[in-house]
Amino acid sequence: MIKIIDVLVSDIRFPTSSQSDGSDAMNPDPDYSATYVTLITNSELKGNGLTFTIGRGNELCVAAVHALKYMLVNKDFVEITRNMGEFWRSLVGDSQLRWVGPEKGVIHLATAAIVNALWDLYAKIEGKPLWKLLVDMSPEELVRAVDFRYITDVITPQEAIKMLEDNFSSREKREAEMRLKGYPAYTTSAGWLGYSDEKIKTLCRDSIKKGWTHFKIKVGSNIQNDIRRASIVRDEIGSENKLMFDANQNWDVNEAIDNMKILAQFDPWWIEEPTSPDDILGHQKISAQIAPIGVATGEHCQNRIIFKQFFQSNALQFCQLDSCRLGGVNEVLSVLFMAAKFNVPVCPHAGGVGLCEYVQHISIFDYICVSGSLENRVIEYVDHLHEHFEFPVIIKNGRYMPPLDPGYSITMKASSLQEFEFPHGSVWPSRK
Repeated sequence: MIKIIDVLVSDIRFPTSSQSDGSDAMNPDPDYSATYVTLITNSELKGNGLTFTIGRGNELCVAAVHALKYMLVNKDFVEITRNMGEFWRSLVGDSQLRWVGPEKGVIHLATAAIVNALWDLYAKIEGKPLWKLLVDMSPEELVRAVDFRYITDVITPQEAIKMLEDNFSSREKREAEMRLKGYPAYTTSAGWLGYSDEKIKTLCRDSIKKGWTHFKIKVGSNIQNDIRRASIVRDEIGSENKLMFDANQNWDVNEAIDNMKILAQFDPWWIEEPTSPDDILGHQKISAQIAPIGVATGEHCQNRIIFKQFFQSNALQFCQLDSCRLGGVNEVLSVLFMAAKFNVPVCPHAGGVGLCEYVQHISIFDYICVSGSLENRVIEYVDHLHEHFEFPVIIKNGRYMPPLDPGYSITMKASSLQEFEFPHGSVWPSRK
């Protein structure tokens, strides 16, 4: 019997602000960070999970994990996995902790780190990468992992089971395709807001040589700067490749509409986070006014209920769920089901430490078992910090190749944990 005997949590921070990596209109100096969880068991196996932040405040997520860990210590892992949905509901439903949520904010970020660590452990026990663990589960098992509370007005467990059953007979073909070709991706690494024009040009040229066909750049600080930078990138990548913009919430609704009418000359595929991530009706208005340019959002959507309303109101055309803004794999599954029902492509957010490692599993599973489609679907890729993971992502010709090692690909190297733990890791004292 495998039992969880302890939950360890570390505050891991990388000084990415020194090179403007990750910089955007709302967050000019991010230090990519992780609240990193390790589930200790009475066996040699450990489960790992993280939630992503950008520096200050990461200690709050660490504290939230400590507040939640009483629900895991001394728990029989078989009992947890027997009904993952029920356990997830108990985790988010603590009668006192719900007051500092519910299912949102720091507590929900901590929930994601814990839940993803549970799934990582589950996949390691089964000896499979997470995507394969999910693919091999029956429709009933997958649906049992989801908490449908608050979303049955748009998707029911019965509908989700039928959705999975409809794709069941053809999933082996799609799995073989993924293993051979991988999942299409786009790069954000050339377009950070703090990069010089010359650096952008160089990175675009290098990316073209590596086979990239989809490029995203940050906008939103100054429209004249946006025009200049968009012109540079469009000239470098040509008219045949896709260009996307990301304003990182920095515009008001009417400002977003006005600015996108100006930036439309560069033929953007989408504008990401054009305004506050909580303004569903604002996104709806922007979507209607700037079509056929799409609106993409979701990295700051805190739970399945917010996504439900985005889908219902046709306020987004690309769903950019985040693997640790939502409450881990269980809640991600619920959003995948709703997106498939509303025929909205899922293009997950991956601009952060560990997020690329996470989302490859989600999108590959989504294609094989849920959506069954690659139309208008790409995963974000950023070329930062992968060297700190035991099993980093593998990119070939602008595509994620399916991970083969057991787990959720999120286990970090012991040397990296030691070096970058805040504030006592070896990299930090010299930076104070």
